[in-house]
Amino acid sequence: MLAGLLFAIADADDSPAALVATLPFGGHSLIEFQARLLAGAGAGQIVVVVERLTPELLGAVNRMARHGIAIDAVRGAGEAVAKLHPLAQVLVLGDGLVTTADTLALLGDAQGDALLVTGDADALPGLERVGRDAIWAGLARVSVRRLADVARLPADYDFQSTLLRVAAQSQPELVRLPGGAARASHGIEANAARLQARNQAVVAAELGQSQPWADRLVIAPLARALLPLVLGRKLSSGTLAGAGGALTLTGLAIAGLGQMGAIAGLALIAIAQIPWTLGAALAWLRDEPRFGAALRLAGALGIGAAVALIGLAQWRATATASGPIAAATLIGLAALLDRAAPPPRRRRWWPSPAAYPLLLLPFGASGQALVGLLAGAVYAGAALAAAIEGAREKA
Repeated sequence: MLAGLLFAIADADDSPAALVATLPFGGHSLIEFQARLLAGAGAGQIVVVVERLTPELLGAVNRMARHGIAIDAVRGAGEAVAKLHPLAQVLVLGDGLVTTADTLALLGDAQGDALLVTGDADALPGLERVGRDAIWAGLARVSVRRLADVARLPADYDFQSTLLRVAAQSQPELVRLPGGAARASHGIEANAARLQARNQAVVAAELGQSQPWADRLVIAPLARALLPLVLGRKLSSGTLAGAGGALTLTGLAIAGLGQMGAIAGLALIAIAQIPWTLGAALAWLRDEPRFGAALRLAGALGIGAAVALIGLAQWRATATASGPIAAATLIGLAALLDRAAPPPRRRRWWPSPAAYPLLLLPFGASGQALVGLLAGAVYAGAALAAAIEGAREKA
């Protein structure tokens, strides 16, 4: 059984009346973001260590409970031990920690006690040393026995620091904090302004989660380039959905004008994938999973409609059914691939919806739209065959 342990004790640097855990982050509070990460990692129960229950903290706990997350507020190690299952493995997040699901998974997959650490060269400010060249990076995995060890110590000891010391003395596995994007989106903040600035790194890391090449190498870099503008103007996921919808509808209108219009419309719909992707990432950050899924579906449906219009344009131009048949085949295989292999399970070379416009545009621009539709169908079919074989091997 996996459980989570959060801390809501430290006061914010720029607002002593507020707790770091209740500072705004991603449209809600930081502790709600932490709880969602733990729930996504498989934690069935979350314990929050508090010293005072502020109205903001009570509101955050109530909102987390409404989302189906089992939350217990405790004031010390003894109460935490009483709330947790004796055999539970506990993921501990430091007070004020911002991180990502991928970084959390480094410890979620570990066995026994483990500490996430970093070296002197990129040490996180304010954290404690747990070895000659290892500084704690705000994440730990411990057994309930470690909490029981803390409970036997004097009650006036700092809970988080004492738990870290007890865990460090148990010869835990030391897991190194990765560099690159993971390092940029990981840190402990006690200042509201710096916490808001870290939003960009967290959203950028979320944009890089997709495996297929079109999203990773084309859409995500363009979306990350626009992040400062989006977050600086505090645009909502709804605003980005409106932009994506406007571009898509305009592209479809142009695509209905004829063969060359279909290609121009497809190009506009390809550009629309950027606001759709950004809107879905912001929806994830702000705990709007259904809205984010709806945005991704809307982007895919727009591409499907554009492919259908290209097929119809071929029919009008050649007076044969080859265009509609090729378009229908491509749409059908792409839909089956989406059902057979959801995005997290796709390999790097497989197509995502964003890949089809990128594939079709060169063929359309050279007057070979039908060849492009056939190539797209073959591409989707090859990926679908690989997905089926992969599922058979696992079975």
